[in-house]
Amino acid sequence: MSEGSDPILVVGGGAAGLMAAITAARCAPAAEVIVIDGARRLGAKILISGGGRCNVTNRIVTARDFNGGASRVIARVLRALPVDETVRFFEELGVTLHEEPHGKLFPDSNRAATVLEALLGAAASAGIRLQHPRRATQIAPAAGGFLVTTDDGPLRARRVVLASGGMSVPKTGSDGGGYAMARELGHEIVLPTPALAPLILDGTFHQPMSGVSHPVEVTLRSPGVPRRRITGDLLWTHFGASGPAPLDLSRHWHRAAIDGRPASVDLSFRPGERFEAIDEHLIREAAARPRASIATVLAVRLPASVAAQILVALELDPTVTMAHLAREDRRRLSHALTAWPLPIAGSRGFNYAEATAGGVSLDEIEPATMESRVCPGLYLAGEVLDVDGRLGGFNFQWAWASGYVAGRGVTRH
Repeated sequence: MSEGSDPILVVGGGAAGLMAAITAARCAPAAEVIVIDGARRLGAKILISGGGRCNVTNRIVTARDFNGGASRVIARVLRALPVDETVRFFEELGVTLHEEPHGKLFPDSNRAATVLEALLGAAASAGIRLQHPRRATQIAPAAGGFLVTTDDGPLRARRVVLASGGMSVPKTGSDGGGYAMARELGHEIVLPTPALAPLILDGTFHQPMSGVSHPVEVTLRSPGVPRRRITGDLLWTHFGASGPAPLDLSRHWHRAAIDGRPASVDLSFRPGERFEAIDEHLIREAAARPRASIATVLAVRLPASVAAQILVALELDPTVTMAHLAREDRRRLSHALTAWPLPIAGSRGFNYAEATAGGVSLDEIEPATMESRVCPGLYLAGEVLDVDGRLGGFNFQWAWASGYVAGRGVTRH
């Protein structure tokens, strides 16, 4: 691409957009690369992610860690930029990473700002022009490329990378505007819903346990789809439930709701164990510790406040000894510990969601380049696509990988 040609324009200055721009500028040093974004401050979602530390990626990432579009497409994109190469990319920018539980990789500085500053530094070094706040409102095919309408006048571009994000945390600039632009260009949009969002629960069972966290297993059942079982920590809150397991579950609950499928969710306080195992354990405890109270026995494997609340809800006297626990009550307790109904009323929505489920269908994307099959010359990356990962750095890895493929693809012509 010659220096005098129209620029490569990246719409969106988040993780995927910055990666696409940096890659494009490195692949085509003579090309002019411009990034526009409606936010006053670029990378706001990077800054707030991971509790302000930015969970850059995960040690092991496969297509099975994602929902949404065709897994074969996701797998191909992920192979283009494996985790090891992502780690190397950031090391070259001066950001070294360390591993934490569940394979999460964080910057050694434990500051998300370190990641953003490195990306912005790489963009500056590559000669990329960052224009913000400058919001794109329409992308229209024009002779030799595209005419992009913005709130600060039109821009011509030979090719466009659409990396405008989804709808999660709209205050960062992800307000879904990219979906409207993609739809105008002929793309199908899979209806967006929140993903990785805290759950709102009916009733008051959760309220006395607010602030308490422990391991659980949640199971969602809905007609016509396979049972979804998720293991991880749950954090009880004043409004319901947060933490890894509820967050990962939220997208599946929302998808069932928009499909009009009834969904029920059970919670196991003893992940990996079934009714029979729990019941046998309580029988053994009664024989070994007949004078111990049921509250004491439960609190061995559960936080005391959780054990107490379960007994209150079951109307079981916490001072009753194991020797005097009736068979019927023991079995009720065993069932409650493995299949407690979780009365989900909804989630806290896009304002609190960490990702978006839904977006531009992957069936309309060429996975080798991220180029649109509907609108040649348009490339898409990141959360604007119908891909969402589970908690643990997976959504960032999708952003880096899809941005990398798009940035490389946009320079191939």
